[in-house]
Amino acid sequence: MSAAQTKPTACLALADGTIFYGHGFGATGQTTAELCFNTAMTGYQEIMTDPSYAGQIVTFTFPHIGNTGVTPEDDETGDPVAAGMVVKWMPTQSSNWRAAQELSDWLRARGRIAIGGVDTRRLTRAIRQQGAPHVALAHDPEGNFDLEALVAAARGFSGLEGLDLAKDVTCAQSYQWNEMRWAWPEGYAPQTAPKHKVVAVDYGAKRNILRCLASAGCDVTVLPASATYDDVMAHNPDGVFLSNGPGDPAATGAYAVPMIRDLLDKTQLPIFGICLGHQMLALALGAKTIKMNHGHHGANHPVKDKETGKVEITSMNHGFAVDTQTLPEGVTETHVSLFDGSNCGIRVADRPVFSVQHHPEASPGPQDSFYLFERFAKSMDAA
Repeated sequence: MSAAQTKPTACLALADGTIFYGHGFGATGQTTAELCFNTAMTGYQEIMTDPSYAGQIVTFTFPHIGNTGVTPEDDETGDPVAAGMVVKWMPTQSSNWRAAQELSDWLRARGRIAIGGVDTRRLTRAIRQQGAPHVALAHDPEGNFDLEALVAAARGFSGLEGLDLAKDVTCAQSYQWNEMRWAWPEGYAPQTAPKHKVVAVDYGAKRNILRCLASAGCDVTVLPASATYDDVMAHNPDGVFLSNGPGDPAATGAYAVPMIRDLLDKTQLPIFGICLGHQMLALALGAKTIKMNHGHHGANHPVKDKETGKVEITSMNHGFAVDTQTLPEGVTETHVSLFDGSNCGIRVADRPVFSVQHHPEASPGPQDSFYLFERFAKSMDAA
C-alpha cells in the first residue's frame, strides 16, 4: 500500500489535546460537538437521525457500521441530526435487500462527517473515565490538519449544559400524524379509526414514537416546542404527550415547564413523557435534573419497573437525568437503571401523569416497553 493510501484523511481532536487519526468518509470539513458512545449493535441510521443527538458526535462501539446501508424508511427525522460519527472499521459495501444507498454517500449528501479506523475501545474508555469530552472532528482528503486550531476549537465548544437545542430540531408548525408502526406485509399503514385526540409537543420527536401513539389508537397533532397552554388546549385533547429531544432540560424548560405546570394545575388530562419530556415533566413537578458523566446511549440498558419487579431491556439516549433525591411528595419513582441506579421513570399519585427516561418505541426488547403506550391509551379511556 502506498504512503498516500495510508495517510490519515480525518482526525478527532479532544479538548485535552489527545488526537485520534483515521480515514474520513461522508462529508468533508470540520465540526465541533460533545462526544458520546453508543453500544447498540444495530440501528446506526436511526441513531444518526435521532434529534436527541443534536450537538453530539457518536462513537459506535460495535465495529460493523454501514454494512446494511441506509433506507428512507429508517429515518427518525428528515436528515441526520448527530454532528458526526466515529467507527472502528471503514464501512464495507452494503449487503441488505432494503438498502437504498451507501452510508458514506448518505452522510456526504447530508453534510455529516465521519471517521473510521479509530481505536474505539480506547476512546470509549476515555469517555467513561473522563466524562463526555468536547471534540473537533475534521475530514480532509489531502490529510492537511491544523492540530492546534482543532484542539482550540474543541476547547471553545460551549458544551450542552445550559443549551436549549429543542428550538433547533422542533417542527416549524403543527401537523397531523396517522402513520402506525411497521407491520408485515403492508409496512406503515395509516390509523383509520382513532379513539383519542392527542397533542404531541415536539422537542425533537422521533417518528417511531408518533407511530406508536397512532398504533395505540391516537389521532396525533404535533405542536412545536414553543407551544403554550392555550395552543395545546385549542385542540381539545384527550391527552398530552411530551417528546424526547436534545440539550439541557433546564434550558428548554424555561419556556416548556410553565406550559406543563399549567396543564398540571388547570386540567386532569393524562400526560405521558419520554426522555427530555420526562425530564421536563419532573422539572414542572418541582424536581431537578443533573448532567451525567457520560450519559446512557445504547439498546441494551436494563431498567427495573419498581412497581412490578419486571426488568425491561431498553434503548436509551440521554446525557442528563432526573435527580431522584429532589422528587417532591406525591411523585413516585417507578423505574430505575440497573447499570447505575439512576432514575428512569416517575408517576404522579392519583393522577394519569407519568413518564420514562428510556425509549419504549425503539424496540430493543423488542417489545418490552410497548405497554407504556397502551397505559397512556387506557388512561385516556378512563378519563
